Amino acid sequence: MQEIVGHTGLGQPNVSNHLRCLLDCGLVSRRSEGRFVRYRLADGRVADLLRDADRLLAATGTGIDGCESYTE
Repeated sequence: MQEIVGHTGLGQPNVSNHLRCLLDCGLVSRRSEGRFVRYRLADGRVADLLRDADRLLAATGTGIDGCESYTE
């Protein structure tokens, strides 16, 4: 969990709550290793989905700056 906290900048309680929700939904699984708990995606299709979303955003994201309909 500390790795996730470090990468996201979220607080430990926030990350813990998100992981519990993802675990309850069946999107992640966990395994205890001594004092540590390891989380992983429960279904490889989630990783495929995230990879495909990254590719789609990389391919189309450059056009967002030039889109007149997009405002922040």
